[in-house]
Amino acid sequence: MPLNDRDYMKPSAPRRYNNAPSALDSFFLNPVLVIIAFNIIVFITSYFNSNLVPTFGLAPVLFTQKPWTLLTAMFVHVEIWHLLGNMITLYFFGRVVYKMMGGWRFLAIYFIGGLAGNLLYIWLGPQFSFAIGASGAVYALAGALVVLMPNLKVAIYFVLPMPLWAVVLIFFVIWSFIPGVAWQAHLGGLVVGLIAGFIYRRQMRHVIYRQ
Repeated sequence: MPLNDRDYMKPSAPRRYNNAPSALDSFFLNPVLVIIAFNIIVFITSYFNSNLVPTFGLAPVLFTQKPWTLLTAMFVHVEIWHLLGNMITLYFFGRVVYKMMGGWRFLAIYFIGGLAGNLLYIWLGPQFSFAIGASGAVYALAGALVVLMPNLKVAIYFVLPMPLWAVVLIFFVIWSFIPGVAWQAHLGGLVVGLIAGFIYRRQMRHVIYRQ
C-alpha cells in the first residue's frame, strides 16, 4: 500500500468553528437591553416586597444614612406607565447613542447623568420625599443626541413627527410643571447629556488620520 494511501497520512478535514454570537450572547453584550431587563426585574420584585421603595428610593433627608440610594433609585419604578415611558425612551434613544459612541460612553452618559440628576434632586428637591426612576439617566441620553443629531425625526406617541430638540424641550417643560415629577433629576441628567454631546462632537472634529 502506498504511504499516502494510509489513513494516518491522509489530510484531515478542516475543523470549523462557529464564531457567530448567539442571541443570548448578543443580549448580554448590549448594555441597553441589560439595563431594561434589570429595571423590569426590579419592577416585578416591587410587587412582592413593599419595602423596596423605602430601601432603595432616594430620600434627600435620609441620604447620609443611605448613600447607595443615589444609584439604586435609578432602577426603581412602582407604576407601570412610569416604567414603560422610561424604558421605551431608553430603548430608542439608548440604542442610537450605543451605536454612535460605543458601550463605555453609553454607560458613562447614562450613569453619570442619572447620578447628577439625583444629586440635584437632593439639593433642590423636597427633603421629605422619595425620588425613583431612570428619568435623569434617560434625559442624559436625550441631551447627548440633541447635540449630535438635533434634527433627528421623532414621532410623538408614534404619530406626530418632530425634530428631536423640540421633543426634548417640550417634554422637559411639560413634565416640569406636573406635580410629583422630579424635574430636578431631569435637569441634572439633561445638562450632563448636553455636555457629553459637545465633548464627543469636539473630539470627532479633531480625529487625526495617520498615513
